[in-house]
Amino acid sequence: MAFPIYLLALSVSSAGVPVAISIITAEKVALKDILGAKRIFRISLALMAVTGMILSLATYFGADFLIEYRFIRDPRAYYSVAALAPAIFFVTILASSRGYLQGWQRMTPTAVSQIVEQIFRVITMILFANLFLPQGLEFAAAGASLGACAGAVAGVIVLVFYHWQLEKDIEREYSDHIVATKPEPSMKIIKRIFALALPVSASSIMLPVVAILDLMIVPARLEVAGYSVSQATELFGYLTGMAVPLVNLATVLTASLAVSIVPAISEAKALGDKVRSFQQTAAAMRIANLISFPAFMIVFMLDTPISALIYNATAAGPAVRVLSTSIVLLGIHQVTTGVLQGLGHTSVPVINMIIAAVVKVVLNWILTAEPELGILGSAWATVADFGIGAVLNVYFLHKYIGYKLEVKQVVKTIVATGLMGVTLHLAYQYIMDYMPINSVATLGSIIIGCIVYIVVLMMLGGISERDVERVPMLGSIAIKLLHRVGVFK
Repeated sequence: MAFPIYLLALSVSSAGVPVAISIITAEKVALKDILGAKRIFRISLALMAVTGMILSLATYFGADFLIEYRFIRDPRAYYSVAALAPAIFFVTILASSRGYLQGWQRMTPTAVSQIVEQIFRVITMILFANLFLPQGLEFAAAGASLGACAGAVAGVIVLVFYHWQLEKDIEREYSDHIVATKPEPSMKIIKRIFALALPVSASSIMLPVVAILDLMIVPARLEVAGYSVSQATELFGYLTGMAVPLVNLATVLTASLAVSIVPAISEAKALGDKVRSFQQTAAAMRIANLISFPAFMIVFMLDTPISALIYNATAAGPAVRVLSTSIVLLGIHQVTTGVLQGLGHTSVPVINMIIAAVVKVVLNWILTAEPELGILGSAWATVADFGIGAVLNVYFLHKYIGYKLEVKQVVKTIVATGLMGVTLHLAYQYIMDYMPINSVATLGSIIIGCIVYIVVLMMLGGISERDVERVPMLGSIAIKLLHRVGVFK
């Protein structure tokens, strides 16, 4: 009950800030205005510190108000709200710091700080929940809530080290050729941060809003289709609790690619290099397709086995299969959103998302009430949501930089994916015949299918060394391996 209040405060205080600071910092660095980049960070950090402090205090002192006026219906949640309040301040500091480092195209600090943040968060949650449990459940919940603050503080400490390391690198690499420019007025910088951050914040707020609309519409329309309340709840859980997380898991790499492309595009835009912007966009889209097409095929062909393996719920298979078709669309949507943000058009993806969300709500209302569709109608509405957002984003990329999907590349990827799908089906059946253990057959067929996909794609010339190198996290490792086996010279 306390956590939604915390998330809302975070959305107001810091959502969109990393993207905005990343864009402006990348522009300054591209123009060798290192002093200007540092000034951006100082001003943004001060701004976020003030904003975070205000919202932290408002949350802490407003906990009584939220309880009294029944925004939170259980009075026991008071202690959890109070415990979460300090974390808001530190998370806003984290947002500013991560955005600045990303503007220098340093993504490792964000990754490491997030990992450390979660480790400390979980340890603190378990420790204090157990410590305070004898005093009562409300105190144990408050103890668990302290994990958010502990994690955020740990993340800040990690980033302090990376800032120190960055300063050393700046002194070594830029000390001889720093361009002297007239400092921008603080108010102008603050306005620019808000102008870029607000649309991104709006898009982050759209996600919980759409989720709430789904919660209000889908179970009710399932009841219209003839399901009982308990059946409607169960089916809704298959979609939102099982199918959607699988899709999100399948697009982890494209999501990280979308974050990393923002400062790169901002840098090219600041230099006025439209060719470079186009090339980086094309490369990012190729990688997104190379990742998302096989991910889609794995989930599509092994919908029920994967549902059984992860959730022990084979009944979730149909919803998983339908929603798997959105993996490619979501990958395109993520990357094109990152490119548009890097180009400074941060409001465009938000407007496109709103249009797509309206269509989704309408389709949810119509399709979910059809008895022959039921929850699959809601799944198709979600696919349409991602698809419309992706198509609109691609349209605006064509408008701004002349980008078009590379048809030959997409065809090669589709052919390799199709052969992978056949392999997945045959391999799963073959393994199950000789070793009828779902987990072994599922994981074994995925490994075999991925090998076939990569081999076929390379035979068709659908993947280059540069494409492999650009893959987040795995690219450099794969390049070394492929060089060793003689695929790349």
